[in-house]
Amino acid sequence: MSTARPFATDTATKTSRAVKTAGVLFGMGAGGLIDGILFHQLLQWHHLICFSCHPGATIEDVRKNIFADGLFSVVAFGLTVAGVSKLWSALRASGEPLPGRVFWGAAAVGWGVFNLVEGVIDHHILAIHHVRPGPGELAWDLAFLAFGALLVLGGLRLMRETSPGAPVRLSAR
Repeated sequence: MSTARPFATDTATKTSRAVKTAGVLFGMGAGGLIDGILFHQLLQWHHLICFSCHPGATIEDVRKNIFADGLFSVVAFGLTVAGVSKLWSALRASGEPLPGRVFWGAAAVGWGVFNLVEGVIDHHILAIHHVRPGPGELAWDLAFLAFGALLVLGGLRLMRETSPGAPVRLSAR
């Protein structure tokens, strides 16, 4: 009688799956942080909810913007920390080196998924903000979605090109 479990997966497969999950979480969080820092704060093109993106906005509207952006940043940071934590756990549990470029490919997928979900829901369905409101806002919104799709496709390709179990080489070149 065999004691093998028919649905058991080997350590490398579990590690690879955990690293992919970690990468997607990290990518979603990092993508959200980059979006918030770049578009909300540095360029000031929009806020999560554009209370003050209209003539006649009050200081209270600006405060609502800042608060909503802060909540957005908390969620994005939480996803980033969850991704790093998941990666740390996966690598400690397996004792194996990081499998190839899986993490970075999964991170690109996560960032792309963030852009696609946030772009479709916030820019198109709810219309609570646009990438750059005003003339050409549809073009900016579509470019944001296209960038997200390219991140997903590039990340999937990067993960597919990685040979299973191939360690990451951390060398300065």
